Amino acid sequence: MPPTIDRVQSDERLERVRALREQGHTPKEIARTLGIKPSEASRLVRSAAILAQADAPEPPVVGCWVSPNWSAGLTFDDHPDWPVHEDPATGPDGMVTVLVARRHRHDKVSVCGYLADVYCLGVKNALGPRIMDELALREFVRQYFSSYGGDPLAAPIELARQLVFGAVDHARGLGFDPHPDFAAAAGHLGPWTPPSTITFGRDGKPLYVSGPYDNPQSIIRTLERTAGAGNFDFVAPFG
Repeated sequence: MPPTIDRVQSDERLERVRALREQGHTPKEIARTLGIKPSEASRLVRSAAILAQADAPEPPVVGCWVSPNWSAGLTFDDHPDWPVHEDPATGPDGMVTVLVARRHRHDKVSVCGYLADVYCLGVKNALGPRIMDELALREFVRQYFSSYGGDPLAAPIELARQLVFGAVDHARGLGFDPHPDFAAAAGHLGPWTPPSTITFGRDGKPLYVSGPYDNPQSIIRTLERTAGAGNFDFVAPFG
Protein backbone atom coordinates (compact mmCIF):
# COMPACT_ATOMS: atom_id res chain seq x y z
CA MET A 1 0.00 0.00 0.00
CA PRO A 2 1.46 3.42 -0.93
CA PRO A 3 2.81 5.44 2.05
CA THR A 4 0.41 8.32 1.29
CA ILE A 5 -2.59 6.00 1.80
CA ASP A 6 -1.09 4.74 5.07
CA ARG A 7 -0.68 8.34 6.22
CA VAL A 8 -4.26 9.28 5.30
CA GLN A 9 -5.67 6.25 7.14
CA SER A 10 -3.48 7.00 10.16
CA ASP A 11 -4.63 10.64 10.24
CA GLU A 12 -8.27 9.58 9.92
CA ARG A 13 -7.88 7.12 12.81
CA LEU A 14 -6.28 9.78 15.00
CA GLU A 15 -9.18 12.12 14.27
CA ARG A 16 -11.64 9.38 15.27
CA VAL A 17 -9.69 8.81 18.49
CA ARG A 18 -9.71 12.54 19.26
CA ALA A 19 -13.47 12.69 18.66
CA LEU A 20 -14.13 9.66 20.85
CA ARG A 21 -11.96 11.03 23.67
CA GLU A 22 -13.85 14.35 23.55
CA GLN A 23 -17.04 12.30 24.00
CA GLY A 24 -15.56 10.78 27.17
CA HIS A 25 -14.72 7.29 25.90
CA THR A 26 -11.94 5.34 27.64
CA PRO A 27 -9.04 3.74 25.69
CA LYS A 28 -10.67 0.30 26.16
CA GLU A 29 -13.94 1.57 24.70
CA ILE A 30 -12.06 3.16 21.81
CA ALA A 31 -10.28 -0.15 21.15
CA ARG A 32 -13.62 -1.96 20.91
CA THR A 33 -15.14 0.75 18.70
CA LEU A 34 -12.24 0.77 16.26
CA GLY A 35 -11.58 -2.97 16.44
CA ILE A 36 -7.96 -2.58 17.51
CA LYS A 37 -5.82 -3.83 20.39
CA PRO A 38 -6.02 -1.90 23.70
CA SER A 39 -2.28 -1.19 23.53
CA GLU A 40 -2.71 0.39 20.09
CA ALA A 41 -5.68 2.39 21.33
CA SER A 42 -3.61 3.70 24.26
CA ARG A 43 -0.82 4.72 21.88
CA LEU A 44 -3.29 6.58 19.66
CA VAL A 45 -4.86 8.30 22.67
CA ARG A 46 -1.42 9.57 23.73
CA SER A 47 -0.65 10.75 20.18
CA ALA A 48 -4.01 12.50 19.93
CA ALA A 49 -3.38 14.25 23.24
CA ILE A 50 0.02 15.50 22.05
CA LEU A 51 -1.51 16.81 18.81
CA ALA A 52 -4.35 18.48 20.68
CA GLN A 53 -1.89 20.20 23.00
CA ALA A 54 0.19 21.42 20.05
CA ASP A 55 -2.90 22.80 18.30
CA ALA A 56 -4.33 24.48 21.39
CA PRO A 57 -3.72 28.19 21.89
CA GLU A 58 -1.31 29.11 24.67
CA PRO A 59 -3.34 29.65 27.88
CA PRO A 60 -3.36 33.30 28.93
CA VAL A 61 -1.04 34.40 31.72
CA VAL A 62 -2.91 35.15 34.94
CA GLY A 63 0.14 36.32 36.86
CA CYS A 64 3.93 36.35 36.73
CA TRP A 65 6.27 37.24 39.58
CA VAL A 66 10.02 37.41 40.22
CA SER A 67 11.95 37.72 43.47
CA PRO A 68 12.76 41.32 44.45
CA ASN A 69 16.55 41.18 44.02
CA TRP A 70 16.57 39.29 40.68
CA SER A 71 18.65 41.84 38.79
CA ALA A 72 21.59 42.13 41.22
CA GLY A 73 24.86 41.52 39.37
CA LEU A 74 23.17 40.98 35.98
CA THR A 75 23.38 43.19 32.92
CA PHE A 76 20.66 43.44 30.28
CA ASP A 77 19.30 45.61 27.51
CA ASP A 78 16.96 48.51 28.21
CA HIS A 79 13.53 47.14 29.17
CA PRO A 80 11.36 49.86 30.75
CA ASP A 81 8.67 47.28 31.57
CA TRP A 82 11.04 45.10 33.63
CA PRO A 83 10.78 45.85 37.37
CA VAL A 84 14.10 46.52 39.11
CA HIS A 85 14.49 46.70 42.88
CA GLU A 86 17.99 45.99 44.13
CA ASP A 87 18.22 45.81 47.91
CA PRO A 88 20.65 43.40 49.64
CA ALA A 89 18.16 43.01 52.50
CA THR A 90 15.63 41.27 50.25
CA GLY A 91 17.64 38.10 49.68
CA PRO A 92 20.90 36.58 48.42
CA ASP A 93 22.25 37.78 45.10
CA GLY A 94 22.24 35.28 42.27
CA MET A 95 19.37 33.08 43.52
CA VAL A 96 16.22 34.07 41.63
CA THR A 97 12.70 32.74 42.11
CA VAL A 98 10.12 32.95 39.31
CA LEU A 99 6.44 32.00 39.44
CA VAL A 100 4.06 31.82 36.47
CA ALA A 101 0.31 31.25 36.63
CA ARG A 102 -1.78 30.55 33.52
CA ARG A 103 -5.50 30.07 33.06
CA HIS A 104 -6.47 26.41 33.36
CA ARG A 105 -10.21 25.74 33.25
CA HIS A 106 -13.10 27.89 34.41
CA ASP A 107 -12.00 29.36 37.75
CA LYS A 108 -8.75 27.35 37.99
CA VAL A 109 -5.16 28.33 37.29
CA SER A 110 -2.07 26.25 36.54
CA VAL A 111 1.08 27.33 38.37
CA CYS A 112 4.77 26.59 37.79
CA GLY A 113 7.73 27.86 39.80
CA TYR A 114 11.48 27.98 39.21
CA LEU A 115 14.51 28.52 41.44
CA ALA A 116 17.46 29.63 39.33
CA ASP A 117 21.11 30.24 40.16
CA VAL A 118 21.67 32.97 37.56
CA TYR A 119 25.38 33.23 38.34
CA CYS A 120 26.36 29.62 37.66
CA LEU A 121 24.25 26.47 38.06
CA GLY A 122 21.00 27.46 36.32
CA VAL A 123 17.65 25.99 37.43
CA LYS A 124 18.21 24.20 40.75
CA ASN A 125 14.57 23.37 41.38
CA ALA A 126 11.19 23.53 39.66
CA LEU A 127 7.58 23.08 40.69
CA GLY A 128 4.37 22.17 38.90
CA PRO A 129 2.24 22.42 37.02
CA ARG A 130 0.06 22.72 40.12
CA ILE A 131 -3.67 23.39 39.74
CA MET A 132 -5.52 25.68 42.17
CA ASP A 133 -8.19 28.37 42.28
CA GLU A 134 -7.35 32.06 42.21
CA LEU A 135 -8.01 32.53 45.90
CA ALA A 136 -5.48 29.81 46.73
CA LEU A 137 -3.05 31.40 44.24
CA ARG A 138 -2.83 34.60 46.31
CA GLU A 139 -1.76 32.67 49.38
CA PHE A 140 0.55 30.45 47.34
CA VAL A 141 2.38 33.48 45.92
CA ARG A 142 2.89 34.82 49.44
CA GLN A 143 4.27 31.50 50.69
CA TYR A 144 6.43 30.86 47.64
CA PHE A 145 8.35 34.11 48.14
CA SER A 146 8.23 34.13 51.94
CA SER A 147 11.98 33.53 52.33
CA TYR A 148 12.74 36.91 50.76
CA GLY A 149 12.89 40.15 52.71
CA GLY A 150 10.55 41.91 50.32
CA ASP A 151 7.44 41.34 48.25
CA PRO A 152 7.70 39.64 44.84
CA LEU A 153 7.65 41.87 41.81
CA ALA A 154 4.91 41.56 39.21
CA ALA A 155 6.72 41.02 35.91
CA PRO A 156 6.00 40.45 32.22
CA ILE A 157 6.22 36.85 31.03
CA GLU A 158 9.07 37.84 28.72
CA LEU A 159 11.27 38.61 31.73
CA ALA A 160 10.46 35.19 33.21
CA ARG A 161 11.40 33.53 29.90
CA GLN A 162 14.65 35.45 29.56
CA LEU A 163 15.62 34.74 33.17
CA VAL A 164 14.81 31.04 33.37
CA PHE A 165 15.67 29.82 29.87
CA GLY A 166 18.67 32.13 29.79
CA ALA A 167 19.94 30.76 33.11
CA VAL A 168 19.52 27.20 31.79
CA ASP A 169 21.40 28.08 28.61
CA HIS A 170 24.21 29.78 30.55
CA ALA A 171 24.56 26.85 32.96
CA ARG A 172 24.63 24.29 30.17
CA GLY A 173 27.51 26.20 28.62
CA LEU A 174 29.33 25.68 31.91
CA GLY A 175 28.51 21.96 31.99
CA PHE A 176 25.42 21.91 34.25
CA ASP A 177 21.95 20.61 33.35
CA PRO A 178 18.74 21.93 34.93
CA HIS A 179 16.89 20.09 37.67
CA PRO A 180 14.97 17.06 36.28
CA ASP A 181 11.62 18.64 37.26
CA PHE A 182 12.28 21.56 34.92
CA ALA A 183 11.11 19.56 31.89
CA ALA A 184 7.54 19.38 33.23
CA ALA A 185 7.44 23.08 34.13
CA ALA A 186 9.23 24.62 31.13
CA GLY A 187 6.11 24.87 28.95
CA HIS A 188 4.53 27.46 31.25
CA LEU A 189 7.16 29.96 30.16
CA GLY A 190 6.07 29.82 26.51
CA PRO A 191 8.32 29.71 23.44
CA TRP A 192 11.80 31.14 23.67
CA THR A 193 14.45 31.80 21.03
CA PRO A 194 18.03 32.09 22.35
CA PRO A 195 20.18 33.89 23.14
CA SER A 196 18.85 35.73 26.18
CA THR A 197 19.12 39.51 26.31
CA ILE A 198 20.47 39.08 29.86
CA THR A 199 24.18 38.55 30.56
CA PHE A 200 24.46 35.94 33.30
CA GLY A 201 27.11 35.48 35.95
CA ARG A 202 27.93 38.17 38.49
CA ASP A 203 28.97 41.13 36.34
CA GLY A 204 29.42 38.67 33.47
CA LYS A 205 31.70 36.22 35.32
CA PRO A 206 30.54 32.82 36.63
CA LEU A 207 30.27 32.78 40.41
CA TYR A 208 29.67 29.51 42.23
CA VAL A 209 28.30 29.83 45.76
CA SER A 210 28.42 26.45 47.49
CA GLY A 211 25.03 25.18 48.67
CA PRO A 212 24.23 22.63 51.40
CA TYR A 213 23.34 19.87 48.92
CA ASP A 214 26.11 20.53 46.37
CA ASN A 215 29.22 18.53 45.62
CA PRO A 216 31.57 21.52 45.44
CA GLN A 217 34.64 19.54 44.38
CA SER A 218 32.79 18.13 41.36
CA ILE A 219 31.34 21.52 40.42
CA ILE A 220 34.71 23.26 40.64
CA ARG A 221 36.32 20.56 38.49
CA THR A 222 33.60 21.10 35.89
CA LEU A 223 34.13 24.87 35.95
CA GLU A 224 37.88 24.44 35.58
CA ARG A 225 37.22 22.32 32.48
CA THR A 226 34.55 24.53 30.88
CA ALA A 227 35.36 28.09 32.01
CA GLY A 228 39.05 27.63 32.76
CA ALA A 229 40.99 28.22 35.97
CA GLY A 230 40.85 31.88 36.99
CA ASN A 231 37.77 32.56 34.86
CA PHE A 232 35.24 31.96 37.63
CA ASP A 233 34.82 32.85 41.30
CA PHE A 234 33.93 30.52 44.15
CA VAL A 235 32.41 31.23 47.55
CA ALA A 236 32.20 28.55 50.26
CA PRO A 237 30.60 28.95 53.71
CA PHE A 238 33.14 29.31 56.51
CA GLY A 239 33.97 25.94 58.09
